[in-house]
Amino acid sequence: MVKVTTVSDMDGLSGDRPEPPNLRFLRILVTVLTAVMIAGVIAIVAVLVTRLNRPSLVVPDALSLPEGAVPLSITQGPGWWAVATADGRLLIFDREGRMSREIAVDLP
Repeated sequence: MVKVTTVSDMDGLSGDRPEPPNLRFLRILVTVLTAVMIAGVIAIVAVLVTRLNRPSLVVPDALSLPEGAVPLSITQGPGWWAVATADGRLLIFDREGRMSREIAVDLP
């Protein structure tokens, strides 16, 4: 009877040989990268939660535009609204929606 024994390269790796320095460096690098990615995801979620919980834009109930004025764009500033019209006017309204100024604009 013949007894066959094989020697594997995996025998004795449980602690006999130290791990190569490059492998140790790679393991540390992957661990640090994982921690940075987790912190980044947490930061993005925190920013989204704080930004989305802000009160939305406060628009007056109605802006009374003059007869024939077709609005092209509306802009809000601190305490005022501006409406650009298709006929080349810029209408300035206060916070309550009352028109306070009308400025003629040269359109190209």
